[in-house]
Amino acid sequence: MRTVRLSAGQQLTKDELRREGALPREVMESAQAIVDAVREGGDQAVRDYCLKFDGACPQSFRVDESVIQGALDMVDPEFLAALKKAAAQIEEFHQREREESWFMTRPNGTVLGVKVTPVASAALYVPGGRAQYPSTVLMDSIPAKVAGVERVVMLTPRQRDGSLSAYTLAAAAVAGVDEVYAVGGAQAIAAAAYGTESIPAVEKIVGPGNAFVAAAKRYVSGDVGIDMVAGPSEVGILADATADPAVVAADLMAQAEHDPMAACYLVTCDEELPGRVLQAVEALVSQSPREKITRASLDDNGLIVVCDTLDEAIDAMNVVAPEHLELHCADAFSLVGKVRNAGAIFVGAWSSEPLGDYVAGPNHTLPTGGTARFSSPLGVYDFTKRSSVISYSPEGLRADGPAVQAMAQAEGLWAHALSVGMRMRLLDEGGQAFADSAKACEGAMECAWPRKLDEPGVPRL
Repeated sequence: MRTVRLSAGQQLTKDELRREGALPREVMESAQAIVDAVREGGDQAVRDYCLKFDGACPQSFRVDESVIQGALDMVDPEFLAALKKAAAQIEEFHQREREESWFMTRPNGTVLGVKVTPVASAALYVPGGRAQYPSTVLMDSIPAKVAGVERVVMLTPRQRDGSLSAYTLAAAAVAGVDEVYAVGGAQAIAAAAYGTESIPAVEKIVGPGNAFVAAAKRYVSGDVGIDMVAGPSEVGILADATADPAVVAADLMAQAEHDPMAACYLVTCDEELPGRVLQAVEALVSQSPREKITRASLDDNGLIVVCDTLDEAIDAMNVVAPEHLELHCADAFSLVGKVRNAGAIFVGAWSSEPLGDYVAGPNHTLPTGGTARFSSPLGVYDFTKRSSVISYSPEGLRADGPAVQAMAQAEGLWAHALSVGMRMRLLDEGGQAFADSAKACEGAMECAWPRKLDEPGVPRL
């Protein structure tokens, strides 16, 4: 792991993080070509890409419900019990995120409010091929179900031998996923975004994937909603002298084993801790079944930042803005208020990040690559939309109309002001409709702009 030593008062810079940032141009171009081809060619294009990338393609993309439910009998009972426990706790947490429509009435009778409506359909992408992520199925589908989404679809590629993961399908059964399609990659994102003959389009796409999946999501964004463009997984550990080096080492490795591109950050105010952590890593990593991946991540994307004080360490971690933040510090809860940027905060030495990955309840689909500065975890709110509701009374129109006319005049939008002015003229007549429309249209300029605004001053630079 690379080490940066900050002197007193020195700030960590984003350049020192050496993050890659945007998706490579060649990945974006490849993903765009795939999406365009599927949008034009439908099922046949999806089949062509399945054959090209996977070497085989199922006769039907949709997985039969009997296969999904049958997976429940194929997995170990202990795993199934764990899956159900996790699902229950994830649902319990996300029920707290539900938003209700609301309305308010002003004294003059004007009614304002917000109508909350779930999206009609959503697709969750679940990586497959070389890996299986039943936890992602739960994390991405349960908030959608809690939000009230009518059609929740899962897209997942087949394993290398052509089969599907029993773990993934069992999770889909437990979560109540409505449809499962055995298709992956950028072609799956395109099919969900625009629809094919056998895969109906959805309104929102969520879930992690490789660079091509992320690039495809970015490309279709705007035509369909997406959650985020996720990058490699990352953890930031803020530790003081009370932290146990072996526990910190295990937590760094828990992220590093995901992917050689995973990023691990240790920020501390204890000069001795980094060396002891690295010793523990060496003692542990050689025992890992994923030693090669873990070492590559720590060597290439690991960073240790040493600061003079805990407050300076917190400032440095806010620059990192990690996906997962662990607080291995005395009185850790007192530090939560100082954390500005983090996807999920794990408070205290007992709060292992994998608890959040699987069973704690909060969502594990989190902002990566520093986007925690402005983004939030996946939640029920990602599957709903809000419509403003505005209903004016005659009294409310009289109260706010003149302000509208003044602002419309300043912007040169005459008909905006007229729209209000005609209603106020109608109120003056005391009717629901003008007795003489032609007469009502006379003097429209004065109706719209009853008073000419004074010319403004001229600001100079």
